[in-house]
Amino acid sequence: MPNATTVPFDFDHLTVSDVSRFFGRRRALSHVSLVCKAGEIVGLLGPNGAGKSTLLAVAATILQPSSGTVRYGAHTAREAGAALRGHVGLLAHDLQLYPELTARENLQFFAGLYGVSDPRVCADRALERAGLAPRGDDLVLGFSRGMRQRVALERALLHEPRLVLLDEPFTGLDEASRRALSNRLRELRTEGRIILLATHDFEAADGLVDRAMILQDGRLLPFGEHSSSLRDRYRRGMLGRG
Repeated sequence: MPNATTVPFDFDHLTVSDVSRFFGRRRALSHVSLVCKAGEIVGLLGPNGAGKSTLLAVAATILQPSSGTVRYGAHTAREAGAALRGHVGLLAHDLQLYPELTARENLQFFAGLYGVSDPRVCADRALERAGLAPRGDDLVLGFSRGMRQRVALERALLHEPRLVLLDEPFTGLDEASRRALSNRLRELRTEGRIILLATHDFEAADGLVDRAMILQDGRLLPFGEHSSSLRDRYRRGMLGRG
């Protein structure tokens, strides 16, 4: 039987099944189960410390679950092998940009790491998508938070990943940058990406996500129907838990 890393690999859904994650005695995730499909944006709502970043790290294969399984299509990370990393894009709190380099240099560097065929062309396209082509040769050090966020998102998408994981991407953005980010995520949804968006920004997520769920103290909680705003549904969910 051929090794999984030597054959083409892709997937159209992410399945998290009964996943728990412990750090010593602290439980960061507790029996979490969810399914995310290609062509949808799934919102993961909850306060800081709820376990959102841990769940994204597990989905990104940065952390292994203490128990439970994560499948990418029909395969676990172990079964998929190294090929899986080429299908995952992560935008974390740390934007993973070098401030002393220009936006173009950053994107070319990461495109090379991802093994794209022409890093220069790939970086130029990414700058166009970010709306920053005129600033491509400026140092990232001088960019606003919104501009850095746009570069970082395109950095996470240089290799055209199937699974896009976003950790609080709206933090610190002005209204124009929030709109630009929302529009870019809608484009990714249309392209058939699987998008898992962790946020506590209800206004940004409302009208953007296709489905939403609450993560609190490492557990997924029931969420109401689409009859009211995300904030109201979240409040009712938390009151119901109390």
